[in-house]
Amino acid sequence: LAKWLKEQKEVLLTDTTFRDAHQSLLATRVRTKDLENIAEPTARLLPELFSLEMWGGATFDVSYRFLNEDPWERLLKLRQKAPNVLFQMLLRASNAVGYKNYPDNLIREFVEKSSNAGIDVFRIFDSLNWVEGMKLAIDSVRESDKVAEAAMCYTGDILNSARPKYDLDYYKKVAKELQDSGAHILGIKDMAG
Repeated sequence: LAKWLKEQKEVLLTDTTFRDAHQSLLATRVRTKDLENIAEPTARLLPELFSLEMWGGATFDVSYRFLNEDPWERLLKLRQKAPNVLFQMLLRASNAVGYKNYPDNLIREFVEKSSNAGIDVFRIFDSLNWVEGMKLAIDSVRESDKVAEAAMCYTGDILNSARPKYDLDYYKKVAKELQDSGAHILGIKDMAG
């Protein structure tokens, strides 16, 4: 998959609606059965999508805590409805899909289990752009023969001289570190929109 990805000449598109839209607009409260209803038409009408980001971030926690659903079951059900599109997840580096740092063995096992359950592309980020904290997740994804997209968090205005720490040179440095980390894709995550 990584080799195929590097051979592509056109822009590849990821639809984040299944994860980010309802995370941002509805506190991640869209149920699996509702996502199932739109998964098949999405896959049929947009077969050229590179990936469908439909898991990770808050979806894991909210499935258990608020929807009384199994996030692993959601993954399997959506795969049945959209077999022709790569599945992508958001992975908070050493925080995985939780809200604290987890031990290395847990990160490795989680990536392996997610990979085996159907995740093809892992968008990995650290909210502080701490690349060292992302390396284990990137390595684990590569060991699973999946695609590691390392995303740097961007905010602000790189041309604003009043904010010299987060200038263009800062982001170029982070981008180089992510490239050197072994990521297949470099992403820019603009969480502020």
